[in-house]
Amino acid sequence: MSSAVEQSGFFDRPAMKAVVAIVILVATVALIGGGFVFLRDVRTAGLLTAVVALVVGVGGIWALFYSFNVIAELFHPAIRDKILPYVFVLPAVAALGFYIVWPAVNTVGLSFMDRFGNEFIGLENYRFIFTNEAFLVVLRNTFLWVLLAPTFATALGLLVAVIVDRFAPLTEKILKSLIFLPMAISFVGASVIWRFVYAFQPAGTPQIGVLNAIHTALGNDPVAWLTIRPWNNFLLIFIMIWLQTGFAMVILSAAVKGVPKDLLDAARIDGAGEVRSFFNVTIPYIQGTILTVLTTIVFLVLKIFDVAYVMTSGQFGTNIIALRMYQEAFVQRNFGRGSALAVILFVVVIPLLVRNVRGMRKSGD
Repeated sequence: MSSAVEQSGFFDRPAMKAVVAIVILVATVALIGGGFVFLRDVRTAGLLTAVVALVVGVGGIWALFYSFNVIAELFHPAIRDKILPYVFVLPAVAALGFYIVWPAVNTVGLSFMDRFGNEFIGLENYRFIFTNEAFLVVLRNTFLWVLLAPTFATALGLLVAVIVDRFAPLTEKILKSLIFLPMAISFVGASVIWRFVYAFQPAGTPQIGVLNAIHTALGNDPVAWLTIRPWNNFLLIFIMIWLQTGFAMVILSAAVKGVPKDLLDAARIDGAGEVRSFFNVTIPYIQGTILTVLTTIVFLVLKIFDVAYVMTSGQFGTNIIALRMYQEAFVQRNFGRGSALAVILFVVVIPLLVRNVRGMRKSGD
């Protein structure tokens, strides 16, 4: 019986294909929805969460593509060719809308609700954030991170790129590899490393922290570096600069090498020295790349969580928006304030996104 069905091409009939595709589509949508609910359960084990995310993310999107494609193939070729582009775009748009756009809209709504999301309280969460002393410290620290980390990382990366490019090729490769090496370390790994560097032990005991070992070797008492306000913020910011200088160096080195030699030769003929040529020719020529590197590092800084969490857990006046957002929403269970902090972070990012999109459009033109 089964062979007769196969010979008759039962499963190759358009109607049967459409039924199978619709069944797969409905099952996939249910799977993605169920996976979303499952992943929101904080009681789920970490490994199981990763497996479910992988299956739902990869398998679900593939099933959506397959079912939409089968349905599109049932139409007349003229109609099929018109709808196929949408078939390839629709699953990605649907997944982004379900997992990113909808949660973002929901977060905005929660920011106007009370701590449990039950009662509408208007702008109360935002008023509290911008008037409470502890939250003002968080905003100040975040501003310091955004101001200092991208600026110094980009400046040092550019300086290193210009200097190292003057060495022999082999020396240049070795130096660039060493400077770029921190980029291979995760933020958590880098934080653990620098936690040992800043480690403090009481006077009279062996100092395992590099900084205190040097400090005490010079005849001084050990210092609890991460508790000294406001300098502990700068010590944490330095970690981000250390991590991102290599990234800035690699991108800016390629840009510097792309500066036409004719421009530099013309500047030298006009009497400009190396420093003047650098500021009047090289920097204006690569300013687009510099701005791109700056905005990229700003994005990383705005969402930085690991460094502050591992080093101080936000204590001693070192808290920042991303960490405080986590603490409010998932530690103190105040979803209203946590959502308000997320919205503030999003609003700050929007101008940078607009700038990057405009830059890409100009480069495309």
